[in-house]
Amino acid sequence: MNYRNCISANFFFLFGWVIGMNSNPVIAGSELRGLLPVEVQDWRIETEGEIYDHNTVFDYIDGAGEVYRAYNMKQVLGQVYSREGAPDIIVDLFDMGSSKDAFGVFTHDLDGEDIKTGQGANYKGGLLSFWKSRYFVSLFAVQETEESKAAVLEMGNEIAARIRETGESPDLIFTLPVEGLNDKGIHYFHDHFVLNFHYYIADTNILLLDQETEVTLGRYGERDMKYHVLVIRYTGSEKASKALLSFTAAYMPDEAESGVVQTENFKWTAVRSSQNYVAAIFDCASASFASDTLDRVILSVSGK
Repeated sequence: MNYRNCISANFFFLFGWVIGMNSNPVIAGSELRGLLPVEVQDWRIETEGEIYDHNTVFDYIDGAGEVYRAYNMKQVLGQVYSREGAPDIIVDLFDMGSSKDAFGVFTHDLDGEDIKTGQGANYKGGLLSFWKSRYFVSLFAVQETEESKAAVLEMGNEIAARIRETGESPDLIFTLPVEGLNDKGIHYFHDHFVLNFHYYIADTNILLLDQETEVTLGRYGERDMKYHVLVIRYTGSEKASKALLSFTAAYMPDEAESGVVQTENFKWTAVRSSQNYVAAIFDCASASFASDTLDRVILSVSGK
């Protein structure tokens, strides 16, 4: 049975893949296997799971999206744990190559109960996901029961403990204003596709995002008072300047000089640039609030 197809609606339909080839996949595979326990609460590994790379990952996950492609995934080990008379538990252990991208993939879907596992974790409906160091891990009970939930949580803690090192979350997220920030609305990523998933900007890549850009998006407020703050770090000031010109030409052609515009929903969008950064705010209640908020963001990035 292809369990991946069964759970894609819960989680993995959101994700796609790009994987840089590991210089020694045999060693990398051994390291990944060493992070998984053989048995937890009578759920056991009966058959050793496979490790997939960019050539074979679609043999494992059908119909996945493009998010893992955007996060530079290196390898994934897929492992099934079985126990007689109980639902299987599927563990997917991803080597993302960096703690920034492990954190980023984790922030793609923050829906669920906060759990103290690894360096950040969520649990919902039989699915536990967490990040630690350069690893992102998901554990999914095919059917949620009290026993399977307990096993998933214990197994997650065991895997996290086997990952000895810790990693740094992206420093860019700390440029977001703290006041009013929704802790379930902080995202880190690189590309236009992921940005549009969280907040639609445009069909085309008007901010000139690529794999070398770092992007953080914060959600603030609730319901009709919801707004978003976007901070982008480019590889150089020239790229940032070009991105600013591209964005204003497409998004606010008549207000490019001021960088503030009232949109069709009668709310306000503003954009600023400093050095190799571009910052924008969307759906503000007033032009003055938008401008004041971005002024604080620009002051924050000026020291980065």
